[in-house]
Amino acid sequence: MDFMGSTSTAQYTHMGRRPHQSTYLPSIGTFDTRTSSAPPYSGLLTRSLSLPWRPSTYYRSARVEPTQSLNISTAAPFSSSNYLNNIDNVKVPPIFPSARQALYTRYTPKDWYNAQMTNYLASDKIRSAAERLRSDAIRLAREKDEQSFKNNAESSKRLGERINDIEYWKNELEKTKDKMKRKINDVEFKRREVERQLSETEKPLRIAQENLYEREKRQGIDLVHDNVERELIRVIDTIKLSQQKLRQMLERLNTQNALNRASLHELELDAQDKFRARVLDSAAHHIKTTSRGINFYEGIENVDNTVSVPETWMRYTEENIRRALSEMSQSDELLNAGNQLMATSNNDMWSQWNHVNVSLENRVQEEQVAKNKIQSHLEKILQEIFDVEQNIEFLKKTIADKEAFLQVAQTRLETRIRRPNVEACRDPAMHRLIQEVHDLHAGIADLHGKLRQEENAVQHLLRTKSTLEQDLAIKNNSLFIDSDKVMGIRRTFTMGAPEKKTLNVYDCLSNNEVNQ
Repeated sequence: MDFMGSTSTAQYTHMGRRPHQSTYLPSIGTFDTRTSSAPPYSGLLTRSLSLPWRPSTYYRSARVEPTQSLNISTAAPFSSSNYLNNIDNVKVPPIFPSARQALYTRYTPKDWYNAQMTNYLASDKIRSAAERLRSDAIRLAREKDEQSFKNNAESSKRLGERINDIEYWKNELEKTKDKMKRKINDVEFKRREVERQLSETEKPLRIAQENLYEREKRQGIDLVHDNVERELIRVIDTIKLSQQKLRQMLERLNTQNALNRASLHELELDAQDKFRARVLDSAAHHIKTTSRGINFYEGIENVDNTVSVPETWMRYTEENIRRALSEMSQSDELLNAGNQLMATSNNDMWSQWNHVNVSLENRVQEEQVAKNKIQSHLEKILQEIFDVEQNIEFLKKTIADKEAFLQVAQTRLETRIRRPNVEACRDPAMHRLIQEVHDLHAGIADLHGKLRQEENAVQHLLRTKSTLEQDLAIKNNSLFIDSDKVMGIRRTFTMGAPEKKTLNVYDCLSNNEVNQ
């Protein structure tokens, strides 16, 4: 049941309310008209509190007032806190919306005059603002035109400076590239020299090893660990050590040239990038407002694909050049070390080669002297054998002669034992014959003993002759090996003295450029 002066959402008479309602309508003064598209009073009083939805813009949680009754919608309808009663500072009693709308459409003459004056003033302000805007636009256009020409000239100047920087560093890269190419050629030439010397050491090593193998064919006592063998072993060790050092130097040269080529590759890439950047910057430098092919590129100023700044850009090229110069310096040190190693290796091998030759010649002379002495002793032994054999024949003849005298004496005794009776007298003749037989037996025994001694002497002489002949054969074999086999192959391959290498003008120029 509705009464006069009340709506479905608010009432101005004291009426009972349903006890389950726990919220109140928000104060109209708290409504923000700037953030809402609906008028502040549009349908606000016609909404029911029993609706299930309550927009936060229009509603808020009620505050509990312990001094007010819960069945009263508005505590003070005519208070200053009620926005419905504060329109143009006039106390308006609560009426229907249609009656209240009529009050808002009524103006006074003063309002009309003020509105006209406001329009005049606004026209003057807008016209003067337009004039200022027009003059400012012309001034701004001239300023921007001057700024555009200035910016274009400044950009062209910066591009020209950039082109000069690129050209300078590109020239530095080209100079460094030329030096690096020459240095790579020097290292490659030295590598071929080291490789050639390494291959040349194979023949002296093979000859020294063959000399040792040939000397192993010596026989008997001549298989001695003499000075020649020690020198040959030493020369083999020297050659193998030189080969090891040369291989290490060859590996270092290969590694250094690989580093040089890597540095040259970086220089070439950098130089190519510099060339391309110079072409692009030159093309950008020659672009003008009248050039063909210019166009709009929306948002191109926001594209940032740069990867360096001028400091890092310059540092990158400096690092490449510094690395190349460092590699060239390392190459020079390695070339000097290679020259020194090659000279040292040649000197060591040549010196050891000469030591072997000297020792071999001395050994051949010793063997020749030993051979001559053996031949002399062998001749004496042969002569002594001949003399002893002659003496043996003489002793045999002497023994035969003594046996004839023994036969005579024994025959005499045998004849006298046939004397008869008392005539068988032991007279001095008997004594003499018996003494003669005994003397002949003793003499023959002594002669036989001497004969046996002579025969033993002949056997000793023959054994000595065999020993001397065997020793002579050994000496001949050793002499043949040392003088013909060993010395022969060493005479076929002669190792000359190492030459002192002088640095040519090209190397001097290369070193001076690197030092600069």
